[in-house]
Amino acid sequence: MEKIKNNWESIKNKIEQAALKSGRKASEVTLVAVSKTVDVETVRRAHSLGINDFGENRVNELLSKRESLPGINWHLIGRLQTNKVKDIVGKTTLIHSLDRWRLAQELDKRGLALEQEVPVLIQLNISGEEQKAGFKPAELGEVLAAAEQFKALSIYGLMTMAPLDPDPESARPVFRELFQLRQKFIDRNYKNVNLKYLSMGMSQDYAVAIEEGANLVRLGSALFH
Repeated sequence: MEKIKNNWESIKNKIEQAALKSGRKASEVTLVAVSKTVDVETVRRAHSLGINDFGENRVNELLSKRESLPGINWHLIGRLQTNKVKDIVGKTTLIHSLDRWRLAQELDKRGLALEQEVPVLIQLNISGEEQKAGFKPAELGEVLAAAEQFKALSIYGLMTMAPLDPDPESARPVFRELFQLRQKFIDRNYKNVNLKYLSMGMSQDYAVAIEEGANLVRLGSALFH
């Protein structure tokens, strides 16, 4: 518990410093604690420190922890298979990984059946790495325009992952491009679209991401290990 508390204090300081560099307040940045490697009790301890948002990569793990820990904002940050859509809709604050059109259609269909809004972020493959999922940046305008057909799905922003690199500065161009894409489309008044969130930055590069405009950062090892 003491280690997590110390880590949390360090993270808050770095968030504050990075936010100031981008002309914002730390309160404008939300930490999503990535809890995929820790147990329910560890999540409970972190929650007691004031962390309210937690992210899981897998649907089953999220559902299991959600059942044990009510009152937490749960985010799905990993790739979502279409056969898991029926299990996850209505169970998350935000799905960060809308990475293909077929998935958007399935989420909308399930949300409509449950009369439940489905809040998502569009995942973009800014770096162009073949192993990474996500829409291409050039596809974003088309996807946003097509969102008018949705009945339940709502797009609340964009997400990306930078290449893993020990030097956080290497991620800066990726984060900057995502911010610029958001600025390009933010005022176009697409139906079912509100680009309020930029989810980018993980344990190794979250300070750089915040400097470049992130307001959701996903941290696991920096907090728990």
